[in-house]
Amino acid sequence: MAHKITDECIGCENCISVCPFDAISKKDAVCVIDPDVCVDCGACAAQCPVSAIEEA
Repeated sequence: MAHKITDECIGCENCISVCPFDAISKKDAVCVIDPDVCVDCGACAAQCPVSAIEEA
C-alpha cells in the first residue's frame, strides 16, 4: 500500500528529491503522492521534517 501525505505538509519538497519512482509532485503548495506509482519504499517519510508522510 502506498504512503500518504497528511495536512501537516509544509511543501518543502524534500520528499520529491528522494523519491526513486517520481511518485511525488507538488500541488497547491503541498506535496502529493500518486498511489498508482508509489511502491511503498518509505524513502520519502525519512526525509520529511514535519513527519507528514505516513503509511496509508
